[in-house]
Order: sequence, then structure tokens, then C-alpha cells
Amino acid sequence: MRTKKSTRTTRAAAEGSGHLSDDRSLRDLVERVLVTLGEDPKRHGLLKTPERVEKALRFMTQGYQKDVDHLLNGALFPMEYDEMVIVKDIDFFSLCEHHLLPFFGKCHVGYIPDKKVVGLSKIPRIVDAFSRRLQVQEHLTVQIAEMLMKKLSAHGVGVVMEAQHLCMMMRGVEKQNTIAVTSHMLGDFRTQQQTREEFLKLIGRARD
Repeated sequence: MRTKKSTRTTRAAAEGSGHLSDDRSLRDLVERVLVTLGEDPKRHGLLKTPERVEKALRFMTQGYQKDVDHLLNGALFPMEYDEMVIVKDIDFFSLCEHHLLPFFGKCHVGYIPDKKVVGLSKIPRIVDAFSRRLQVQEHLTVQIAEMLMKKLSAHGVGVVMEAQHLCMMMRGVEKQNTIAVTSHMLGDFRTQQQTREEFLKLIGRARD
């Protein structure tokens, strides 16, 4: 009986400490990277670096833990409004999945409601939920637009993202002033040129 109880206790403790075990593994990996790069992880300036990097990576990839349905829970409101709604200049940060280097910039979101609107603060939260993952800008733009289209059943959704990529600035072509612009248009934003042009003008992306 003691053996069975001990086994159950050990298993419960292991399950409860799973996250701590994952943290330790990640810190060990960071320490190995430091050694591989020729550094001494025991020197004063690097003693807490593995822990800091682990916490930073957890924060920068917290989008994997976000439930978009939960984010929108209770934030869809019935309303007879069929004009364009825009939330622009949403700051975002993400990690390039190719080099694990940051890219960051502004996201502009517009939609035309179909008898329901979403709380304005929820749109930046959705941008954060998808950007705080390992990403490429093109896929990130599509994910935001398609999720909003699906959840809002809108007449149309438009998303434009402008970003600077450290993987282009610090390495590779080393172009410090380059900005990547991506867009994804759905519904009326794709099929109606006038709607698309109005959106681009209002976010400051229209051609002169």
C-alpha cells in the first residue's frame, strides 16, 4: 500500500512540476548555446541569462496559449451599422520563424459589419494573439483577417501590416530602412475597388 501511495504522490508531483521542468530544459538549452558560442555561462554577466531568455521567450510566444474565442467572448454586439470600422496604427511585435529575430511595426484593420460589431479593444488583442508566436508577416496578416471574417461574419475585412525585420537589418542584406508591407482583403474589400481604396486612404496607404 505504501508503494502505491508513493507512486501516486510521485506522479502527481511530476505532473504538477511539468512547467518547471520545461523551464529548466529551456534554460539548459540557452546555457548550451552560450557555451557553443564560446562564452562562459558562469561569468557574472551571464549567470541569469538563461533564466532571462527563457522568460522572454515565454512572453514573446504567449500567443500560443491565447484562445481567440475566449478573447471575443461577450464582445460581439448587435448593431444596425454598415459603414466601415477601422482600428489603425496597432503596434505589434513578433518573432521571425526563420531566424528567431524580431519584426515589428503597425497593423491596420478595417471591417464592414453585418448587424454586429466587436468591442474595439478586442481587435488589438487578436493582433497580439497571433503576432506573439513564431511567424512570417504574410501568414500573420492572413490569420488576423480570416479570423475576424469568420468571427464577425462581416461584409468584408481588410488588414494591412507594415514592419521592420531585424533579420534584414542586422544580418543578410543589412538594409536598416526597409519596411515590408503586406495586406489581405476579404469580401467587399476584395471585390469592391471603391471600398478597398477608401480603406487604404483612411489608413494613409492610398496612392497619390
